[in-house]
Amino acid sequence: MSLIRAFVAVELPAELKKELDRLEALLKKNSPPVIKWVDPNSIHITLKFLGDTSDAVLGDLILAMEESVVGVSPFKLDVCQLGAFPAVDRPQVIWVGVTGEMDNLARLRDNIEKNTEPLGFKRESRPFSPHLTLGRVRDGARPDEIQRIGKLIGETSFAALHNIDVKQINLLKSQLSSAGAIHTVIGSTKLK
Repeated sequence: MSLIRAFVAVELPAELKKELDRLEALLKKNSPPVIKWVDPNSIHITLKFLGDTSDAVLGDLILAMEESVVGVSPFKLDVCQLGAFPAVDRPQVIWVGVTGEMDNLARLRDNIEKNTEPLGFKRESRPFSPHLTLGRVRDGARPDEIQRIGKLIGETSFAALHNIDVKQINLLKSQLSSAGAIHTVIGSTKLK
């Protein structure tokens, strides 16, 4: 039995990843070099982070995903508005927001939480805040650098031309490397 780092997510279309790549390039050009940027090809909407997961439960996880999509039809999400956690004036995580058919996304996420709990995965206690992570401010950033990043986020507008057609969810394996996380699809479940 081996462990993998796993999560359930909605993947993004290639056109949207290109838009996020252009946005990151613009932000990189105008920000201090204290941000670790996420490769746009790795950006996704996380529905459930599972953490270290035994490969023995992967089949059960895929069954839980199949149960989670029952009654959830395909839906659309839009991508817009640059922001930061915990706040724009104290950025630690730089993100782009997700809007659209949020009731369907929340129902899907709640179903995944409910169906993975019997497999030993704790329910997330934090409220669900769907977003696309672009980058993280490194520890040790000076106050003036943080202020500059916050100002840049506040002054940069973004609305994607391409939306996300949520037609399936994926179980992904995440391998950490010095170049960033490498994600591999283990299984997929289509919305019906």
